[in-house]
Amino acid sequence: MLLAITQSPHCQTKTFQIRTISFYNVENLFDTINNPDTFDDDFTRKGKNHYTSKIYWNKIENIAKVISQIGFDKTNSSPAIIGLAEIENITVLQDLINSNNLKNKQYKILHYDSPDLRGIDVALLYQEKYFTPLRHKNFEVRLWDEKGNRIYTRDQLLVTGLLDNDLIHIVVNHWPSRRGGKIKSEAKRVKAAYVTHQIIETIRKENKNAKIIIMGDFNDDPMDLSIRKELSSTGNYETMNNDKLYNPMESMFKQGLNTLGYRDGINLFDQILLSYDLLNHDKTYESFKFYKAGIFNPQYLITQKGRYKGYPFRSFAYNNYTEGYSDHFPVYIYLIKNE
Repeated sequence: MLLAITQSPHCQTKTFQIRTISFYNVENLFDTINNPDTFDDDFTRKGKNHYTSKIYWNKIENIAKVISQIGFDKTNSSPAIIGLAEIENITVLQDLINSNNLKNKQYKILHYDSPDLRGIDVALLYQEKYFTPLRHKNFEVRLWDEKGNRIYTRDQLLVTGLLDNDLIHIVVNHWPSRRGGKIKSEAKRVKAAYVTHQIIETIRKENKNAKIIIMGDFNDDPMDLSIRKELSSTGNYETMNNDKLYNPMESMFKQGLNTLGYRDGINLFDQILLSYDLLNHDKTYESFKFYKAGIFNPQYLITQKGRYKGYPFRSFAYNNYTEGYSDHFPVYIYLIKNE
C-alpha cells in the first residue's frame, strides 16, 4: 500500500511504500498435548488451567485477529514481518497462520526449538510477497545460577533477508524474566543483552552500515541497564551514530505508556530498536527508513474494569480462561520508502 505524506515547507504531498514490522508476546500459546520434556502440564486438559481444545482454538483465533489488525489502518494489510514470543512449537504456529484471520495472508514461519524449561520459544512470521529470508540462525543464551546449575532460557533468532529489495537483519528476543526480583535477576538479562550485542557486532563486521532491527520482550524497560548500556541504545534521534541503536520506545516510556502491567506497576518491556541506517537522516527514502513506532492497544485489548483496569486483557487469570488475548500489547514500527 502507498502512504501519502504532506511535507513542509511547501506543503507538497508525496507517496511512499509502507511496511509494518511488529512484535507480540502472545502469552502462553500452547497446544493441548503434554510434552514430557517440558513443564507444560498446566496447559493440558488435566492441568490447573483446564486447557481444552475449545480454549486452544479460541486463543488461536484471538491472537490471529490481533495480528491481522496491526498496522492495517495505514497499510491495508497485517504486518509484513512479525516476531512472536511465548509460542510452544511449530504446530501452534502452523495453526495460527492457517486460522480464519490469517490464512489469506500466506505467512511463512521461521522457528527453532529452544531449551527453555517451559518449552516456550520465539519465532518470526513473514508474508513472502514482502520478505524473502536468505539465512537464519538461533543463538543460545547460556546462564548458570549461583550453585553452578544451568539455567535454560529462550534462544535468540537472527533472520537476514530482503524486505522488497532492502537487505535487513532482524533479531527476535525473549530475555529472562524478573522472577526473584528485578535486581536479583538483572545479570541474566545483561547476559542476554551481551549475546544480542555480539550478534550485532558480527553483522557489522560484514557491513558497518547494516540495517538491523532488534525486537522482543526484554523484561526490562528502555532506561534499564541491559537496554540503555549493554545495547548502546538511545531515544535521542539527534545523537545517533553507527555504534548505537535508536529506541523509539524510550520516549513512550517517559510519557508513561506501557505494554504490560507487572506487580501493580506499568512497564514497557516490548520494544523495537533500529540501527543508524534505518533512520532517515539523508531524507532521500531511496530505501526503507523508519517512519513511526507505536503500541497496538485498541479498546478490545484493554481490561475495562476492576483492579487491572487499563492493563492488557490477558488470556488467563487465577487459572481461568478469560477469553482475552495476551498480558502484553504488541508493538510495531512503520518503514517507508519512495514509491
